[in-house]
Amino acid sequence: MKIFRLTLFFLFIFLSSASAQKQWTLQECIDYAMQNNITLQKARLSQQSAIEEVKGSKGALLPTVSASANQSLGYRPWQDAGITTVTNGTVNTKVEKTYLNGSYGLNAQWTVWNGNKNTNNVKLSKLSGQQAELQVAETANSIQERIAQLYVQILYLDESIKVSKASLETSQKNEERGKEMVEVGKMSKADLAQLTAQRATDEYNVVDAQAQLANYKLQLKQLLELTGDEAFDVVIPETTDEQALAEIPALQNVYQQALLGRPEIESSKLAIESSELNVKIAKAGWLPSLSLTGGFSTSTNSLSNNSWGNQMKTNFNSQAGLTLSVPLFDGRQTRTSVNKAKILRQQAQLDLQDQQKTLYQTIEGYWLDANTNQQRFRAAQTTVDSEQQSYDLLAEKFNLGLTNIIELMNGKDKLLSAQQNRLQSKYQTILNQQLLRFYSEGRPTPSPSLNGGE
Repeated sequence: MKIFRLTLFFLFIFLSSASAQKQWTLQECIDYAMQNNITLQKARLSQQSAIEEVKGSKGALLPTVSASANQSLGYRPWQDAGITTVTNGTVNTKVEKTYLNGSYGLNAQWTVWNGNKNTNNVKLSKLSGQQAELQVAETANSIQERIAQLYVQILYLDESIKVSKASLETSQKNEERGKEMVEVGKMSKADLAQLTAQRATDEYNVVDAQAQLANYKLQLKQLLELTGDEAFDVVIPETTDEQALAEIPALQNVYQQALLGRPEIESSKLAIESSELNVKIAKAGWLPSLSLTGGFSTSTNSLSNNSWGNQMKTNFNSQAGLTLSVPLFDGRQTRTSVNKAKILRQQAQLDLQDQQKTLYQTIEGYWLDANTNQQRFRAAQTTVDSEQQSYDLLAEKFNLGLTNIIELMNGKDKLLSAQQNRLQSKYQTILNQQLLRFYSEGRPTPSPSLNGGE
C-alpha cells in the first residue's frame, strides 16, 4: 500500500512538473492572446455595440406604434345637481361628487421622408460598424507585432546568456591559471585581483542578462493575460545565420501591399465616406419632411347613464393625417452643421494622408533597420572570427607567461563585445524581416523559423 501511495505521489509531482514546464511557441502565444487579451476583448465589445447601432438605425425607418390607457378619479365638492329617480312614488336625488374617467388610445407615426436623413443614418452606422471591425483587426495586429518583438528579444537574450556564460567560464579558467602562476611567482597578486574582478564582472553580466530575459518573459506573459501563478516559458527554436542573411523585400513593394491590407488605412478611407454622409445628413436640415400619423381612441365616464361597453363604442374615434414640415429659418443651425461637417470631411482626408505617411515611415524604419543590421551582422561575423583568433593567441601566450594580464583582458573584452554585437545584429535583422513580412501580408503571420519549426 505504501508503495502504491509513493507511486501516486511521484506521479503527481511528475505531472505537475510537466505542466509547469510547458513552453509556448510564437503561434501559440498569438492564438492565446487573440482569445484572452483584455484590450482586444474590449475592441470586440465596441464592435458588437456598433452592430446594435446599425440595427437601431434600421429600426428608425419603421413606423412607431404606441398604446395608452388612463384612468383618473375626479372630485367635485360643490356639485348640487344630481340624478333624480322615482321609486314606488318616492323621489330620490343622488348627487355624485366623485367620478371615474377612462381614456384608451392606439397611435402610430411614420416619417415618410426627411431629406433621406434616416437612410443616410443607416449607411453611416454601417460604416461605423465596419470601422469598429477594422479597429479590432488593428488592435489584433498591434498585439501580434508586440508579441513578435518580445519573442525575438527573448531569443536574443537566451543566446546572449549562453555567450556570457561561456565568457564567464573562460574568466574562471583564467583566474585559476592566475592563482597557479601566483603560487610559482610568475604573477603578482595585483594582476590576479584583476582576473578576479573580470570574473566577477562576467558573473554580473550573466545575472543581468537573466534578469532582462525574465522581464521580457513577464511582459509577454502579461500580454497573454496569464495569471501570476501560471508557469511560463517559450520554445527556443534554432535560428541560423542564413535567416538573418535572407533577402530583404523591396521597400515600395512592402508599402504598396500594406496600403491594400492594413486596417488603419481602410478605416481612414471609411472615415472619409462617413464624413461625406455627415454632410448629406446636415444638408437635410434645409429640406422639408413628411410624416404620416394615425390613431384610434375612446373614453368612458362613470357619470354617464350608458354602460362601459356602450361608451367604448359611442366614444370611439379614429384619425389619420399627413404632416408636412418646411424649414424656413432655424437660426443658422443647419448652415453651421453643414460647414462643420465639411470641415470634418477635410480633416478625415488629412487623417488618411497622415496614416499613409505614418505607415510609410514605419515600414521605412523597419526596412532601414533590417538592411543596416544585416550589414552589421556580416561585419560582425568577420570581427568575431578575428577577435577569437586574436584571443586564442593571447591566451596561449598568457599560459606561457609571454604576455601581461592587461592584454589578455582587453582581448577578452573585445571578443565578448564582438560576440554580443553579432547576436544583436542577427536578431534585430530577423525581427525587422518578420515585421516587414507582417506589413506586406496585411496581418502578422509568424514564420516557421520563429515558431519552433512548425
